[in-house]
Amino acid sequence: MSSPSPSAPGAVPRLAILSYSSAEFDARTQRIARSAVEAGWDVTVYARTDPALPDVVEADGYRIVRVATDIRLAIPGLRDSGRRRLAARRRTIELQRAGTTPPIAADRDGEPATRGTRPRPATGLVGRLPRSLRGTLFSPFFRGVKTRMHRLLGRRHATAVFPLRPMAWAVALEDAVEPADLWHGMWAGSLPALGRLRRKHGGKTVYDSRDIYLHSREFDRMGRLRRGALQAIERRWAQAADAVVTVNDAYADILAHTLRVPRPPVVMNCPAIWAPPDPLPDRIRAALKLPASTAVVLYQGNLITERGIEQSMDAILEIPDAALVLLGYGSLRETLIARAAAAPFKDRVFVLPPVRPSELLEWTASSDVMVMAIQPTSLNHRYTTPQKLFEALAAGVPVVASDLPGMADIVRVTEAGVLCDPTASASIAAAIRQVLEQPPADLAAMRQRARRAAQDTYNWDRQVTTLFEVYRRLLGGRPA
Repeated sequence: MSSPSPSAPGAVPRLAILSYSSAEFDARTQRIARSAVEAGWDVTVYARTDPALPDVVEADGYRIVRVATDIRLAIPGLRDSGRRRLAARRRTIELQRAGTTPPIAADRDGEPATRGTRPRPATGLVGRLPRSLRGTLFSPFFRGVKTRMHRLLGRRHATAVFPLRPMAWAVALEDAVEPADLWHGMWAGSLPALGRLRRKHGGKTVYDSRDIYLHSREFDRMGRLRRGALQAIERRWAQAADAVVTVNDAYADILAHTLRVPRPPVVMNCPAIWAPPDPLPDRIRAALKLPASTAVVLYQGNLITERGIEQSMDAILEIPDAALVLLGYGSLRETLIARAAAAPFKDRVFVLPPVRPSELLEWTASSDVMVMAIQPTSLNHRYTTPQKLFEALAAGVPVVASDLPGMADIVRVTEAGVLCDPTASASIAAAIRQVLEQPPADLAAMRQRARRAAQDTYNWDRQVTTLFEVYRRLLGGRPA
């Protein structure tokens, strides 16, 4: 693997990856970072803060820096208030880590809360009122406006505040990052940061569009006018990037049309070629204390709606001596744990916590079939080529996949699984049985076809070459 050329002779090129997540389970970000380190880059991943994770960590030769944000940073008139809040939060965390308690709690604006009867200064919108109006009939009105703003900008209304949350993170990053030669932004949430950081520090920018975001689960049910307005924002930001890349050919065609950019190069979301340990540990059965005779049907990834999890749960009830294992995290996790503990799913459906990308394939390989019954509810879903499909191939696990354009061609060409109607639990069950009830020699051949497809085509070593060609072009080097 050859390195992209640095922007200055003899300099070590600096890559900053902006992951609009905690980066803990962001396999694509981690793969890019490791490959760039191996190719001689100095790499820093900037991610969103997570209270359960350290703010700064070294991993595989690169740094992960998690940056806290506050929605007020997106609004010019409230940025100072947002910065005070973040500073107070950092002080509180530092004191807690040192084993002490902050002597005075911080208020919602990041200012120390006063004690006793002394009145505290007015803050926020009320604080901006002329003193002659404070404490009058006008004050409750402005406090009400402020309360409604907080409700609007709350976590439950993430789609309502796009692009405010990404903009707030972009402003927070300005105070946290070091200069870089190349800024690689993950997801639409990184787009405002790409532009702001390039203006402040220079360098080139790459927008990595891993989905058709405004036709994804969160946005697809929006009204046409509202979604069109958001698409105009994404288009403007994407056109300002120096390059756009994506994860499959269908997405490349769609993005070229919707974003009005040159057709993006395709860097598929595949794991590296995997050499399984010998003997291969039976991770899932060991964790759940399942007998060897129980077939493990695995779903791994985000535990969210429209991924066919509910349909797969119903399907497993039609298959004797089989268990459905849900491995991952997401908004449905607690609900699924409760459902799995009750009839009729008790002892038939199990929920396991997510595992780090570096450990994942051992768990994948200990299953008998992987199910990915993604629902045809959006353009994004119909053309998706999910990472879990390539993880199954790498691990040599047959798949049961939705008969949708994104996945169907890969499954048919590789002959590494069976397609199903993802909306019908009976179809999912029939496809699972078709895999499991094959003669042992046929099942072994299907596993071998999956591994061969990963080794020959669907692997990260092949994909990263395309990405590094983009990097070299942007930095003035010669393509490999």
